[in-house]
Amino acid sequence: MSESGEDLQRTPLEAEHVALGARMGPFGGWYLPIEYAGTLAEHEAVRERAGVFDVSHLGKVIVHGAGALACLQRALTNDVAAIQVGGAGYGMALNARGGIVDDLITYRLGEDRYLVVPNAANVEAVEEVLASHAGGDAGVVPRPDLCTIAVQGPRAFDLVGRVVPEALELEYMHGHEVAYQGKPVVVARSGYTGERGFELMPPADLAPGLWRSVLEAGEDLGLAPCGLGARDTLRLEMGYPLHGNDISQQRTPLEAGLTWAVAFDKGDFTGRDALLRQREEGVPARLWGLRMEGKLIPRSHYGVFVGDEHVGEVTSGTFSPTLRIGVALAYLTPRDRFSAGDRVEVDVRGRRGDAVVVHPPFVDRSPK
Repeated sequence: MSESGEDLQRTPLEAEHVALGARMGPFGGWYLPIEYAGTLAEHEAVRERAGVFDVSHLGKVIVHGAGALACLQRALTNDVAAIQVGGAGYGMALNARGGIVDDLITYRLGEDRYLVVPNAANVEAVEEVLASHAGGDAGVVPRPDLCTIAVQGPRAFDLVGRVVPEALELEYMHGHEVAYQGKPVVVARSGYTGERGFELMPPADLAPGLWRSVLEAGEDLGLAPCGLGARDTLRLEMGYPLHGNDISQQRTPLEAGLTWAVAFDKGDFTGRDALLRQREEGVPARLWGLRMEGKLIPRSHYGVFVGDEHVGEVTSGTFSPTLRIGVALAYLTPRDRFSAGDRVEVDVRGRRGDAVVVHPPFVDRSPK
């Protein structure tokens, strides 16, 4: 795979990023900005002011028709029937063994019209899951023409209100379509940073102009264009899982601490029986947060120990720019052995670093 991004999918905003001096690189099959001024500076901008991200690599799939709700109820873990028009819900698509095919957000745009937003690397897999449950009365329509511009941070409301005033009507985990330059644009409030913010999903032809409008509107608010480096440190400070690192088809929601997004009482869905069996037989591991003590920084695949006993492995780890220490997510085994406050050690390239087991988030933030 070349440094210039050959064989990768391209964002319609690539020229904008290059003009701003972004360092580009591969992610999830796409060629995207990794950083502009630097991950630490961009992280700080989001926590203290506002940052704007191009996350157009996120998938967009419309599910519509009289059978749309039934399709989504069978395909996803959350109770989609509980999502009102204009609302949204976090959930997962599972395989038959209960493993997480992807975690995603479903927006209900109309009575029988939903927008499903999966992760970039799993778009095709999620489309297959949805199509397998669609039947003849539900349509599953990929929308690769839609981009996603995310504005996150304490000043996000001030900024977005200048560009798309209708967005200010939204509560957390809600989304709807608005007219922008004569075309429908999905505007949502969810986010992946722990700060208040918005996602603007315009068609590709409107995306560059909307991106420039956001940057111009944020000039006096301290807005910074941000890359995926800052997005990762921000989400990890909140303990938000990343598919492919912290969750996967080999891990279930019960292991990942995501049981709250599983509606066992709504009826059958793919993976439900496997989850019920695992719950009865015993969940083997649990995803915990680790807060380091000292200067060592945990990274993915580093071993976790209690004395000489190997008890787990780090799935995501980084230096927390807010806390100025290392933080991580890690699966610890057995599931019922550990509690918040317990102490473990992380093997950092042959050196042991002390860590405390915690319930994320690591920082006191809320996207609501």
